[in-house]
Amino acid sequence: MKNKVTKAIFPVAGMGTRFLPATKAIPKEILTLVDRPLIQYAIDEARAAGIKEFIFVTSRGKSALEDYFDHAPELEHSLRKKGKDELLEVLKTTNMDSGAIAYIRQHKALGLGHAVWCARRLVGNEPFAVILPDDVIAAETPCLAQMTEAFAETGGNIVAAMEVPRDRARAYGILDVKEDMGSVVSVRGMVEKPETGTEPSNLAVIGRYILTPKIMQNLNRMKSGAGGEIQLTDAIEQEVRNGGEVFGYRFRGQRFDCGSKAGFLQATVAFGLSRPDLRDEFGAYLTGLTQQQQAAE
Repeated sequence: MKNKVTKAIFPVAGMGTRFLPATKAIPKEILTLVDRPLIQYAIDEARAAGIKEFIFVTSRGKSALEDYFDHAPELEHSLRKKGKDELLEVLKTTNMDSGAIAYIRQHKALGLGHAVWCARRLVGNEPFAVILPDDVIAAETPCLAQMTEAFAETGGNIVAAMEVPRDRARAYGILDVKEDMGSVVSVRGMVEKPETGTEPSNLAVIGRYILTPKIMQNLNRMKSGAGGEIQLTDAIEQEVRNGGEVFGYRFRGQRFDCGSKAGFLQATVAFGLSRPDLRDEFGAYLTGLTQQQQAAE
């Protein structure tokens, strides 16, 4: 099938300085949202979308990520011996088959575009997904699965998009919309972190992409852009100028920015309340807390 996506790139080379001192010892992607690390949410979403090959772009100090996806024979033996079959099943979701996962080093922090470019030889001449684990999306149908379904119809390049208040547009890459077709919009251009008042729309790009190999060719020629980094948005913008098709996809779901402390806390509350085993106790605690604050005021 021409528009089938089976490879995904996970850029995980960042130092996670906003979460120091925790990230001094462990990669940010291993930080736990309820009882699963951020990277597990990204992997589960990719699997649900039919991804078979997982490419991690890492840096020094990220070996805990590799260990996380490895088998743990001693732990598995101990759980089996104690009859903890339920936990064994949970553990299986963290295992990766030999050859399904690859690790590439990004030696210099030159931006998201450069991180994606580092995986060019493993991607080859086929469409690929990019997932930023910082963006955790709660959705009935996982976001990337929604996008692969749309991609099968549209082809070209697709970026996940959500509406943001215009006064916050300068924190995102913003779409310049050519035609709005509902959940899918065709794109005339993209602007990375526009100055307030200059944004072409309020549709912001977030951390899910399905891209053609032509994006890698564009990245080959890229110079540094906003913030002195090689921007993925610039390579996608270049594709529009080259006559390629780019679409924005309004996904169904709620996105949490787990690259920020506030976003991480919001996600923890939302995901905690969505869990049947935690909802009652955790919900009662939050209700009590709210009532105490109201009484104090």
